[in-house]
Amino acid sequence: MKTLFQEIKASIKNNADHERSFWRPVLPWGGVFTIKAGRKAVSCTPFYVEIRLKNTCTIDGFLMLLYVILRENDGFPRELSHYLGRDFVDCFLQLMDSYSFTSVKLLWIWDKMEKRQYRSGIDKASLVIDLFGNEHENFTRNLEHLMATIQESYCSNSRCPTRFQEKHMQTILVKCGCLREFSARIFCHGPPPFVILNMEQWRSEELAYVPYYLDLSEHKYLLEGATLFNKQEHHYSAAFQIDGYWMHYDGLRNVNLILLNKPPELLLLSSLVYVRAAEKEH
Repeated sequence: MKTLFQEIKASIKNNADHERSFWRPVLPWGGVFTIKAGRKAVSCTPFYVEIRLKNTCTIDGFLMLLYVILRENDGFPRELSHYLGRDFVDCFLQLMDSYSFTSVKLLWIWDKMEKRQYRSGIDKASLVIDLFGNEHENFTRNLEHLMATIQESYCSNSRCPTRFQEKHMQTILVKCGCLREFSARIFCHGPPPFVILNMEQWRSEELAYVPYYLDLSEHKYLLEGATLFNKQEHHYSAAFQIDGYWMHYDGLRNVNLILLNKPPELLLLSSLVYVRAAEKEH
């Protein structure tokens, strides 16, 4: 049986100009999980027979990117098991490959998120989980052990009260305008399989182009994809590449996985995702 990743690759290889979309929805927005309620469940309070998910775009794009990264790089599932847990990685891949997309989202919510990161309530016989908010709050911050770094900075002003600083960071935030001199960033737990750059504070006039590779801690990282934010719709989508072909994913659309004619412009960036080059398949 082919994996979802193999099906997507096959659709890229066999695509025609008039049919550039994947044959079925992948990770559609929201989701409904039906509970098979027995006698004990009926007697419970509160009682509900289904779980409904809302505003899942804050995790959907990253879940899609995580799946592509794991399937495209043979050694990454084992390596990421040290950070995410082997049971999580195995279950995540199995659920994605069986098209159990609501279960994939519930796996992330219950295994990786804290209760305060989402809202939930009972509506008639449904438990409603609402993920409206910021994707970096709902996804990136839960990978803090993966991307934990330390960086030293030095101020040339001898009167500066904080002339030397040692800063620990859990995410990589891209912003400009700092007057301090920074040393190279060092990963606390060794170079991770992939890194996510938070681009929320980035302005297009401050960066002439999006770099297709980065040098971090003496390792080269290659651009794998990005998440995009539409302010008018308050909605996230994602773009990623497989074998050099770029695809756009938007869980809110009926046809939600489309092969692009050219690389996306990446103007509405929320994040950039890079994979470590040493284990990237070419």
